[in-house]
Amino acid sequence: MIAPPGPGGLAPDTRPRRPTYPGCFISLEGIDGAGKSSHIASLADLLRSQGHTLLLTREPGGTPLAEQLRALFLHNEMDALTEALLVFAGRRDHLRKVIAPALARGEVVLCDRFTDATFAYQGAGRGFDLAVLAQLERWVQQVATGAGQGTQGPGAAHQSPAPALLQPDLTLWFDLPAPVAAARRAATRSADRLEREDIDFFDRVRSGYAQRAANDPRRFSRIDASPSMAAVWAQVVHAVQALPTLPAVPAPSAAPAPAAG
Repeated sequence: MIAPPGPGGLAPDTRPRRPTYPGCFISLEGIDGAGKSSHIASLADLLRSQGHTLLLTREPGGTPLAEQLRALFLHNEMDALTEALLVFAGRRDHLRKVIAPALARGEVVLCDRFTDATFAYQGAGRGFDLAVLAQLERWVQQVATGAGQGTQGPGAAHQSPAPALLQPDLTLWFDLPAPVAAARRAATRSADRLEREDIDFFDRVRSGYAQRAANDPRRFSRIDASPSMAAVWAQVVHAVQALPTLPAVPAPSAAPAPAAG
């Protein structure tokens, strides 16, 4: 059967979704003000309390180089292609130095934004060419399918073993109408360059997330971010606890039996 086309008429990539790393990769996504950052620390604490070794990171950012690119991205005017090149350059460094090694060690990686944000913000929000973003995604996120293999890059499709795209196992998409998100942002913080965009921009970004979720429903879990924090948190916990790829937590060692005497 021929797979249906993806966003912008692109056929979805049919290679393995991720390599066989023992760890688990969870991303949190949503328009600015949707509330994902209000829950990521609590989610990290919950997973640690259950015995998981956890890496908490973010994009843009996550390495010294990527954090420098983040500062340029957030505080300098640029066109959509420059934005995309900056975030993918940072993502490449982040994957190679932080995310892939942590997954190879069997850790749970929690990432505040990943590639879906680029398709939503630069693709849907800015109207940038989705085919170009898809090519950058393939170059930057190609990894060998065996555990412990490094990320590959352009030309890796001609190497052995066949590369896969390193994607999250689960993406929590915090979905909220743009006007509500704007009101929340205004009440809590000063706006950066992207947050100063108008409601129409964030409506397009929200639609971009919806398209990504429709194209990959097994990976995405939509979180209705409109109710109370407690109600949103309950949705987050339910989605994460249902994830089959969370690493097994070793049982605590049994106390030694008392010596006979």
